[in-house]
Amino acid sequence: MSIKVIVELKAAPGRRDELAVVLHEMLAGMGPALSEMGCLGSDFYEVIDDPDALVEIAEWETAAAREAVINDPSTAEAMAPVFELLAAPFKATLVQPV
Repeated sequence: MSIKVIVELKAAPGRRDELAVVLHEMLAGMGPALSEMGCLGSDFYEVIDDPDALVEIAEWETAAAREAVINDPSTAEAMAPVFELLAAPFKATLVQPV
């Protein structure tokens, strides 16, 4: 059974649009590799009442597949430009259907 991951990202003040561009570029570059590693897709959303916040909702084949990608050193390297734009560490919540 697949899982969903809800990722809350808080950009530095006034940098949400820049963060969105960097995230889309990063995922475009990593997309094929992520698919091979178990990512079934993701979408980004602006938080309506917070001009600096974005939410990603991603679907993964399994929690273990996501964990393998998160722990891969190349992921940290690819995420470096994202981390530079964040005001705080991101929060990820894994959910599954009941």
